[in-house]
Amino acid sequence: MKKLTIAIDGHASTGKSSIAKEIALKYGYIYINSGSMYRAVTLFAIKNNLWGELNENIDLFIEKLNAVSINFRFNEINLISEIFLNGRNVEKEIGSLEISNFVSKVAAIPEIRKEMVKLQRNIDRKKGVVMDGRDIGSVVFPDADIKLFLTASDSVRAKRRFEEMINNGFSVSYADILNNIRIRDNLDSSRTDSPLTIEKDAVVIDNSNMSIDEQIKQIILLIDKKIAN
Repeated sequence: MKKLTIAIDGHASTGKSSIAKEIALKYGYIYINSGSMYRAVTLFAIKNNLWGELNENIDLFIEKLNAVSINFRFNEINLISEIFLNGRNVEKEIGSLEISNFVSKVAAIPEIRKEMVKLQRNIDRKKGVVMDGRDIGSVVFPDADIKLFLTASDSVRAKRRFEEMINNGFSVSYADILNNIRIRDNLDSSRTDSPLTIEKDAVVIDNSNMSIDEQIKQIILLIDKKIAN
């Protein structure tokens, strides 16, 4: 069976990761969450006092990038790929609002993006890959077999993110989440290096009023058609 490279881009909290995981699991493809890589780097910066409310030491941050090791390991129990930062599982830790507040700024640093894109492009695609993020179809894999762009209203996305964080044990407010999403949307779309854009050959899915199952059914039809051709 033909193995595809599937790029899923879109706004923050549109369910890209949830969709990508399901699709990768169904077809036995490798799943890579590029957003979690930027979150892991952000966590590294915060833990090493290179980034925070009162500190943005970009030059030193860039110098210390060679001390950052990021990889994914498949969890046989949860059936998901979890991210490890310098040998430590940080899958849950990178989901905090503190990381969300800084990750778009960190991701806008050209040197950071260059390093992350290099890691992402080194993924072996022979077995099929599903990768989600902000610039997968435009920068990382411009030759992807299928490009998807997920979007939804900011209020719907904030509600989803709020419920997810509460379920994961974080103490947050809906207002803070909504504000964070609006700020991230602006930063993602306005950065000079690899801004969030909709590629001409991407299939746009507005999932404001769609369930995950409905989205997956639509995407499976696209994938099966591509495999058959």
